[in-house]
Amino acid sequence: MSGVGTLLGIARHPFSKAPMETVERVAVTCEGGIAGDFRGAMRRGPYKRQVTLIEAADWQAALAEVGHVLPWSDRRANLLVDVDLPQAAGARVRIGDVVLEITRECDPCERMEALAPGLKAALLPDWRGGACARVITGGEIAVGDRVEIEATWTGNSERSTISATFAASASSSARI
Repeated sequence: MSGVGTLLGIARHPFSKAPMETVERVAVTCEGGIAGDFRGAMRRGPYKRQVTLIEAADWQAALAEVGHVLPWSDRRANLLVDVDLPQAAGARVRIGDVVLEITRECDPCERMEALAPGLKAALLPDWRGGACARVITGGEIAVGDRVEIEATWTGNSERSTISATFAASASSSARI
């Protein structure tokens, strides 16, 4: 993977523990994050978890470790990308006109263990569970948009390079 890729999927949920809904296009704002996603609203100062991103290759690697096939939206991340995400707070990711700033690693929760035994542990190493971000510049994004890493960062050459193409996300990653 390189510093340029594609937005493969968009997902949101209107309240805690609600089912994830995949969409083809969505507005993203500094005040509300992903439109229709309950986590995006600013809460007393800069919110560090407005938007969550996961690499398709990391999701597939974790699933391969536990021997399961699950849709990417079961991870409950907002954005599925096929680019090597920075593992550093402050790094910036541009998707179309939208700019996100990585704030921290997105740690997997016990819900992952309920999906497949061992999945939580499989998502723990090397930021496989994804990254949390805040919105710096809002706009509209769509599946198929270009994803670019803006800030200089040192990637981990040992990261997984499993193909980002898989059937489980086919319905949510069709081009518009």
